Amino acid sequence: MHYDVFFSISQTPVDGLLPSEAQMWRSFFQQVQAADRLGYGCAWVAMSHLSTQVQKLHRQPVVPHWRGEVGLNNDIFQLAHLVFARTDRIEVGSAIMNLLCNGGPVARAEQVATFASLHGLDPAERRRLRIGFSAGRFDFMNRAYGVGPRDALEQAAWPALKGMVFAEASEIFLRLLNGEVLESDQVRESVLTRAAFRSDADWAAVQDAARAVGRTALDRIPIARRFPFEPLKIIPQDWRQELVDLVVGSHDPALQEDLNQYRPVKVFNLSITQPAVIDQTHARMARAYHQDGGPWRREYMPRTVMVFLNDQPGLTPQSRSQAAQAEARAALSAYWTALEGTIDPAKVERAADNAVIGDVDQVAAQVAERFHRDDRLMLWFDFFNHDSDRVIADMAAFWEKVAPRVAELQG
Repeated sequence: MHYDVFFSISQTPVDGLLPSEAQMWRSFFQQVQAADRLGYGCAWVAMSHLSTQVQKLHRQPVVPHWRGEVGLNNDIFQLAHLVFARTDRIEVGSAIMNLLCNGGPVARAEQVATFASLHGLDPAERRRLRIGFSAGRFDFMNRAYGVGPRDALEQAAWPALKGMVFAEASEIFLRLLNGEVLESDQVRESVLTRAAFRSDADWAAVQDAARAVGRTALDRIPIARRFPFEPLKIIPQDWRQELVDLVVGSHDPALQEDLNQYRPVKVFNLSITQPAVIDQTHARMARAYHQDGGPWRREYMPRTVMVFLNDQPGLTPQSRSQAAQAEARAALSAYWTALEGTIDPAKVERAADNAVIGDVDQVAAQVAERFHRDDRLMLWFDFFNHDSDRVIADMAAFWEKVAPRVAELQG
């Protein structure tokens, strides 16, 4: 099994404590250096844009009850340079980079090329930047960069159209990274059809909106490209492609397959995804994965796992188990309160069911039972936890005690 670490760098109050931005960054670097010393494979860092606190002033805030900031990292490229300078072995990943905002796919492609060009100046460098990319979780971040519905038709179609915009951006991003000279007329066109919508009522609403703006062909409604440009090619052009690993954050099976016509693109997944869907994704990607990436492997789909591990000294195994359960429920309750304003016991329970919770033996047994021996896990230790020393202690206990135990249990 492959073990990575997920870092949220979420500046939100926990038990009345709200660290400063500087302290948040100091804690992150302490933790990532500890992860490097222990031997974890990759530091996946959450990405966010614009103040979550200030968005509560919007007419339609997406997380009106959140206090503080969902995350502080908005630039994986600057952060990765610092991490690589302070560590020896660990790789860095974005979890996940928004491909639509902050300049869009053309700007993102140049950022990747520039990073790899600088990072690869040392011919002995082998550590990769793993670029997880998606359409972004919160639309307010995209809207600030001009990515949102442009008229009433797009407003009616937006739940489906946003995915098409992401597919357009992803194609541009990948083809530019391949070194192509590209113009937007060579990129896919977004076309609305009934198949893109969940219900006949949703599709009828889009057709009504199209009719209102003078459209006459209502079974197939083309939408103007989101990113128009004349022929261009990104710079730098001579950079080490092997130092960049691409992972798409989309659950759309068709898109996962489609992107692999351009270059190898792996897939993000969540621990809450049902086992049947996980197995279906592996089977599909075994057929669709780009040939330049070699055979598909289970580790190519990293999975997020919240870890509530208690190995604190001076406690009995039973006390550690009870303490871990209490810590998990307190953190998950705080999370759902911040996200939705209320505590939904059912959601807390479901989240707890998808985390690993307990003392060393219990956590090892849960990991061994739930995950395949070839899986890659992104272990989330800092979930609603600003105690950096405790986070590091839990990381060490997992690596030094849980991981060997899992290997024994899985044979």
